[in-house]
Amino acid sequence: PMPLHPLQTPHSGYHWDGNASRFFEGWYFRLTLPEARQTFAFMYSIEDPGGGQPYSGGTAQVLGPDDGYFCRTFPAVGQFWAWREGLGLGHWRGNPKSQPCLSSSDLQDQFKDQIQAQILEGYQVTATGHQGYLNDPVLGAVAWDYRTEPVYGWGSSGQPQQSTAGLLSSLPIFEPGWQILMAHGLATGWVEWQGQRYEFTQAPAYSEKNWGRSFPKKWFWLNCNAFNDLPDLALTAVGARRQVLGWTESVAMVGLHHGGQFYEFVPWNARVSWRVEPWGRWHLRGETADWVVEVTGTTAHPGTLVRVPTEAGMALRCRDTAQGDLTLALWRKQGSQRQLIVRATSAQAGLEVGGGPWDRAWIKE
Repeated sequence: PMPLHPLQTPHSGYHWDGNASRFFEGWYFRLTLPEARQTFAFMYSIEDPGGGQPYSGGTAQVLGPDDGYFCRTFPAVGQFWAWREGLGLGHWRGNPKSQPCLSSSDLQDQFKDQIQAQILEGYQVTATGHQGYLNDPVLGAVAWDYRTEPVYGWGSSGQPQQSTAGLLSSLPIFEPGWQILMAHGLATGWVEWQGQRYEFTQAPAYSEKNWGRSFPKKWFWLNCNAFNDLPDLALTAVGARRQVLGWTESVAMVGLHHGGQFYEFVPWNARVSWRVEPWGRWHLRGETADWVVEVTGTTAHPGTLVRVPTEAGMALRCRDTAQGDLTLALWRKQGSQRQLIVRATSAQAGLEVGGGPWDRAWIKE
C-alpha cells in the first residue's frame, strides 16, 4: 500500500480478524459544498466478510443533494478489499477480470471508464483519494472522483493523533468501536449525481468509521466543518447507549478543532449533558476544568432514513439531514468568569438520530 498520511489516526486500518462470528465495519465520508449549499455523504459497510452467512455482503449508500438517497448492495464479499495498516478500501460489483485492489490512484476521470469497461459498479477510497461509480437501473448513476488534503485528524496539530474513544476503544469490551478518521480536510474534484455535475475546490471533507459485532441501541450525532466565516472550525458530537460487557451505558462526547487546537469533552474529563428530541432539536453542553462548550442543532427538514448494521442485517434505523442549522459556543473558564473563545453558526450541519426507542426526548442532566 501507499505510505500512510501523517495525520492518519489509530484504527484507520481494517479490523476484521478472519473470525466467523458476526462482524461489521462501516465507513462514512462527508463532503460539504458551501457554494452549492449541498452535501454528499458516502457510507460503505461490509458485514460478515467471511461469506456464507445470512447477512454477508457489502452496501454503498450516498446521501445527496436535498437529502436525496441512493443505495446499492455488493453481495460478493470476495470483491471487497481493505488495508489493515491504514485507511484504504474498495468494493466491486460485476465480473472483474482481476483481483480487487486499489486501481492506480492518479486516474482522475478514468476510474469511471475503467469501472464501466471491466466491472459494473464500484468504489475505492484512501486517506487522500476517493473514486466511485454506482448505477441504479431506476434512479440512474452517481459518479465521483476527488482528492483530499487532511487538515485535522483527531488531535491537535503537530501532536500524535488520538483514538476517539480513548484507550478503551482498542479493547474489545466496547461495542461498537468508533473512530473519527479526519475531523477536517479539503477536497477537490467532482461528483455527478443523476445527470448534474458538481465541481469543487478545497471543499470541507470529513470521515469516520465504526466496527464490531453490534451497533448502539440508540444514538445521536452532530457534525459540521462548514461554519460561516470560520473555515478552520470543525465539530463532531455524539451520544450513544452502548453495550459494555453485557450492560449498557449512555455516554456522549464533543470534539472541536480550531486554530490548530483540539478541544475534547469526553466522559473521563468532562460532564456532558444533553437533551435530544426524537427529531428536530439536539442540545449538548460539555464542561471540563478549563472549558465549556454548548452546541444546538435544529432542523425543519423531515430527514432521510439510511441503513445501518443491526443484528438482522442492514436496516433503515437511522434518520439524517445534511441541512441542519447549528450554533456552537466555546468558553474558557477563568475563576467564576467565562471568556468567549469562539461562537459560530452553520446551515449545513449533519444531524442524526438512530436506533430507539425515540418516543420522547432523551435527556441526561
